Amino acid sequence: MKSIARISQFVGKTFAAWTVLFAVLGFMLPEVFSPLTALIVPLLGIIMFGMGLTISAKDFSEVAKRPIQVAIGVVSQFLIMPLIAVALTVLFPLPPEVAAGVILVGCCPGGTSSNVMTYLAKGDLALSVACTSVTTLLAPVITPFLVWMFASTYLPVDAGAMFVSILKMVILPLALGFAAQRFIPRLVDASLPALPLVSVTGIVLIVAAVVAASKGAIAQSGLMIFAVVVLHNLLGYAIGYMAARVTGLSLARRKAIAIEVGMQNSGLGAALANAYFSPLAAVPSAMFSVWHNISGALVANILARYNEPDAEFGADDAPMR
Repeated sequence: MKSIARISQFVGKTFAAWTVLFAVLGFMLPEVFSPLTALIVPLLGIIMFGMGLTISAKDFSEVAKRPIQVAIGVVSQFLIMPLIAVALTVLFPLPPEVAAGVILVGCCPGGTSSNVMTYLAKGDLALSVACTSVTTLLAPVITPFLVWMFASTYLPVDAGAMFVSILKMVILPLALGFAAQRFIPRLVDASLPALPLVSVTGIVLIVAAVVAASKGAIAQSGLMIFAVVVLHNLLGYAIGYMAARVTGLSLARRKAIAIEVGMQNSGLGAALANAYFSPLAAVPSAMFSVWHNISGALVANILARYNEPDAEFGADDAPMR
């Protein structure tokens, strides 16, 4: 078990490299990875079950302790990224499926990678986890509504079916993971060291499957899609930080909000795009998954250099050091 834990820890720390590697493998070996598109939904379910194993009641207590700060993060998440996505699809001549995919990933909740990056940035980790948890729980309602509102000009959007799918792919696995904590805690504790390995494996296989299924389109317009993804992500960090600053949040909380806004649950985006649009519409989510783990680490490294006195924080919300 110790060897598995060491491997899992190594894979977790090198997440970005594995994502890039499997994206390349998916492009080079489409015949190997394209059949995995049928497994995208189960793989996402496994990832969300793992997230459920790590969520605690304490994470939700943060919402009650400081609802305004969490609300700022949640509203920023579901307002900034969709609007940036819409603006980019207007500015860039993208195919309708790709445009819908860009908007879809922009309407997704925050990704769990944001919690790791916030920790590395010496930001307010508790706030980051609370925002990720709340946006994830709100996703079944808000994500389909936003996709219907912004993406229906490009492709038909079945918001009701999308709502049911997110319940099945996200909320049910989360609930099962949370229940497992309560009823089989010893087994859960024993399995936690392997979770990074399981989560990274799921994400990289989703990325490889999406890239493989859309190799032709990526070869034709991949650079433009990648440019849009990079701009979407970087503008999310910047505008998220500014939104937190304008609302008077301290530096560590600004770090948390900026990273939370910029990093999406791209696995969910890929699963929904593949299920309701096409594999091509899932390409922005796949590229986002590759890029935001690289940019997140870089942004976290930059932000970690800036700190404020601990006096600005209460005992319960001081940044991780």
